[in-house]
Amino acid sequence: MVENKTMLQFFEWHLPADGKHWSRLKELAPELKRIGIDSIWLPPPTKAISPDDVGYAPYDLYDLGEFDQKTSVRTKYGTKDELIEAIQACHENGLKVYLDVVMNHKAGADETETFQVVQVDEMDRTKVISDPFEIEGWTKFNFAGRGDAYSSFKWNYHHFNGTDYDVKTEKTGVFQILGEHKSWSDHVDDEFGNYDYLMFANYDYDHPEVREEMIRWGKWLADTTNCHGYRLDAIKHINHKFINDFVHAMMDHRGEDFFFVGEFWKPDLQKCREYLDIVDYNIALFDVPLHYKLHNASKAGSDFDLTTIFDDTLVQSHRRNAVTFVDNHDSQPHEALESWVEDWFKQSAYALILLRGAGYPCVFYGDYFGIGGPEPCEGKKAALDPLLYARKHLAYGEQTDYFDHPNTIGWVRGGVPEHENSGCAVLISNGDEGEKRMFVGEESAGQTWKDITGNRQDEVVIEEDGWATFRVNGGSVSVWAVG
Repeated sequence: MVENKTMLQFFEWHLPADGKHWSRLKELAPELKRIGIDSIWLPPPTKAISPDDVGYAPYDLYDLGEFDQKTSVRTKYGTKDELIEAIQACHENGLKVYLDVVMNHKAGADETETFQVVQVDEMDRTKVISDPFEIEGWTKFNFAGRGDAYSSFKWNYHHFNGTDYDVKTEKTGVFQILGEHKSWSDHVDDEFGNYDYLMFANYDYDHPEVREEMIRWGKWLADTTNCHGYRLDAIKHINHKFINDFVHAMMDHRGEDFFFVGEFWKPDLQKCREYLDIVDYNIALFDVPLHYKLHNASKAGSDFDLTTIFDDTLVQSHRRNAVTFVDNHDSQPHEALESWVEDWFKQSAYALILLRGAGYPCVFYGDYFGIGGPEPCEGKKAALDPLLYARKHLAYGEQTDYFDHPNTIGWVRGGVPEHENSGCAVLISNGDEGEKRMFVGEESAGQTWKDITGNRQDEVVIEEDGWATFRVNGGSVSVWAVG
């Protein structure tokens, strides 16, 4: 039986650094499956520069919380044993697991080295603004706490093409490392002239040893954890040709169904298409264009034309390669890419990704369980649970759109025999209370339908010809289904 699939991003930026996150996942696995989750995207599991780090400043990729390095054995989320146990619990409950992999830089080097660099303009990295000079940079990684376990590879400045700090002068900047066959990659995003460099010590994927080691590591990580796929961090900064090679190598090693979703943070649909061309459509991308549409709709209120909500989005043009999302750890308040979808529109936004036929939707931990930190936000479990239920049990069959009013849009899912009483009628308003006459099928004649979100208390009786008039509150969403 065909079932809709839903991913959960199982972290937000301000999770407590108590080392208990993997244990929490192990305990929650049965409940997550029950509410309609099918796969879990985990934060970077590798040892970072400190046990408080979210994981995007990686130190040792072979340390999953096993060795005493960077002041701790565990990572922010727990130990390697706890990670493996949590993943096993997910498997036992029918949940797939995707690991977040950070492959563009390393942080927290063990020693400094001296080498030649030029400084480049931070706003145009193709523009050199200094003569060659020598710096002392943090680029040597010995991993004394791990030794040669799992890999004897040690990193030094030859394996990087850029860094951002000179110990000698205490000067910061974007420093391009000089050497034979060394430059920024030609196969990265062209923002800032060339966006190969992001932060810390930047991998040089033109170096054959780096390519070999990272593919070897990718295979090791999948084998060690028995995960089902990877979320590829910051891929607009990584040599696109390497990503293509990495994906093919992993699929050859783990099977064609090993899943990849890339964070290609560009709202430009054409750029997303070009990237998918490069990687032979073997990965999905987060639908950043749709995220910004949802964000803008939440800011503009009734001035936003809801009939255009899917225009120029990945889910509209490449539905099989789109992972749709409302918000994530980077878009949440006060983070690097803050573009938070406002609360009044949040439930409607989730209806737009969960209850339609296209895309692979991802629910954000912060939206479901809440956000911590200096300005906490409560979770929206009560608002999301009915939508997750509807996706799991109701949102099947032919989809008929009623996108005929700028402030009130709707669609009907016709249902399928395999899912008893499936089918639903969805209505969204970003203005005043609205209504729409929609066809749900003659086989539903005489049925009484209710709004499973609880936003409306009235009932709708389906007419003999299969049509009915459905209503929605102003600035709200209603999901009508047989009661």
